[in-house]
Amino acid sequence: MQNFSNEYNRVRGNEIGLFEQNRGLIAVWGREAVQFLNGLVTNDVAKIEENAQVSAAFPNAQGRLLAIVRILRRDDKFFFETEAATHEKVFNNLFRFTFAGDFFVEDLSDNFRYFEISNLKSQISKSDYIEFQNDFGANVFVPNDAAESLLTELRNDNAVEISDELYETLRIENGIPKYGVDAGETTIIPELGIENLISYNKGCYIGQEIIARIHFRGHIAKQFTGLILEKQAKSNEELKSFDGKNAGRITSVTFSPQLEKYIALAFVRYDYLAEGTRLKVGETTATVKHLPFVAQDKLK
Repeated sequence: MQNFSNEYNRVRGNEIGLFEQNRGLIAVWGREAVQFLNGLVTNDVAKIEENAQVSAAFPNAQGRLLAIVRILRRDDKFFFETEAATHEKVFNNLFRFTFAGDFFVEDLSDNFRYFEISNLKSQISKSDYIEFQNDFGANVFVPNDAAESLLTELRNDNAVEISDELYETLRIENGIPKYGVDAGETTIIPELGIENLISYNKGCYIGQEIIARIHFRGHIAKQFTGLILEKQAKSNEELKSFDGKNAGRITSVTFSPQLEKYIALAFVRYDYLAEGTRLKVGETTATVKHLPFVAQDKLK
């Protein structure tokens, strides 16, 4: 059982939460940047407005996941941010095109520290910060020489410093997949079910044919979703229907103090995706719950 109940209650009670982790930050620019990028990722880079961002995925030729990224457009550059586990893969995918045209790539990761800040009450972004947004707060790359000043400012505001263990619980409650744990190169990108991750109206890109076929001609075989468990289960446990058919597999498990239940992230087969569907996991029962587990307005 977790030993961070005070910190959890403070973060879920709308106090500022602070978590530092390693993430990749890569800048891309050049006259042909849009052309090259639109051939590599699932979303439409041409439609990103100045100071706006989109989520996207890098697929392989089979439409399977290489990385999930966020792309921010600022000052004629595109900033890519991604997990540490996919940082090198994203950089290599981008850098190989620098020899093909007016297309430049720079890995900025070592020049910045990355902070996730939830329940932020005031604007902290400065001109030399690279800031991304999600439903749960601000995610900021801060130049190395400015990071300690930001930490001091947040600590003076009594920010809760989130441990790795607490972050994992919040991540699962928020329904955020982790590369290499919940998803990877066996995952077909539409199976993630992430809203606005894919544009079905732009030109060709690697893996598009398979991704488009799933969208226009049929449906996914399984999808990433949540489960509420009657008792604790383990990651990688198989899900079964009550008549014994395979229904999917669990990927991550935690105890949710908010729900006072064990919860899990899982890939569930299409026939069992309806919210409220009951499935078996070993000797216990799991109920399908659409993500996130904790509603967005709980965090504001």
